[in-house]
Amino acid sequence: MEQRLRPKRPFSAQIHRLVLLLLLVINIYPLLWMVLNSLKTEQELTMNPFGIARQPVWSNYIEAWKVAKLGPYLINSIIVTLSAVVLTLLVGALAAFFLSRFEFKSKGFLLVYFTFGMLIPIHATLVPLFIEMRSLNLMDNRLTLLLPYTAFNLPITIFILAGFMNAFPKEVEEAGIMDGCSVMGIFGRLILPMLTPALATAFIINFLNNWNEFSFALVLITDGALKTLPLGLANFAGQYNRSYTLQMAGLTIVLVPTLLFYLSVQKYLTAGMTAGAVKG
Repeated sequence: MEQRLRPKRPFSAQIHRLVLLLLLVINIYPLLWMVLNSLKTEQELTMNPFGIARQPVWSNYIEAWKVAKLGPYLINSIIVTLSAVVLTLLVGALAAFFLSRFEFKSKGFLLVYFTFGMLIPIHATLVPLFIEMRSLNLMDNRLTLLLPYTAFNLPITIFILAGFMNAFPKEVEEAGIMDGCSVMGIFGRLILPMLTPALATAFIINFLNNWNEFSFALVLITDGALKTLPLGLANFAGQYNRSYTLQMAGLTIVLVPTLLFYLSVQKYLTAGMTAGAVKG
């Protein structure tokens, strides 16, 4: 029986794999180290910081959950994050539709204007935004974080969606007009279904940005009932400064939803980025 030989991989491909494996280890090791040490006592962490816990201390997670008040903060994060993502995608898709499919005088200026928005460092806007929100009496309510999260994620959302729409043939709109569709009908019935991969990519990027955001939440929210999940970790300051095992347990709890979300939608992110790269 003739034995089939597997094709030999080129040397460059092996180097590529080795580099990727090294990057994987560099990224995974700190997370693994954090999870392992979250199950130790403070004494065991000091004596053996790189080993596995002899007897896992699961109560660290219960204590961290109580100290950081992660229950109500988790609900607040879900409400703020999903609301901002939906609003950003809705406004961003409409803006991208008109910028991509219509010709008008200030189109070039608007494209540069939105692109310029991606270059502004968020932290440089903290003080003026705080003054503005306070003057508008928008501090400490549900809109406090919804508005800046939407505004700062709009440029990247429009950039992704408009780039994807540019590849659509003009015959799409012509077919819609022949069928008697209005402008919004063409957008809702023809463009939006074709935009699904790019919308999925924009959704994931927006979700991760909003879920992990700390600076705006710290400066603009002082009411404990409205704080979000990243602020819960700030509760470890003070008497829990030296309780590293509790801090690692809290960080692990906060990390789990983000990790599960990313793993569940990773294929959509890859598909959307790849499609945009080919068509754009």
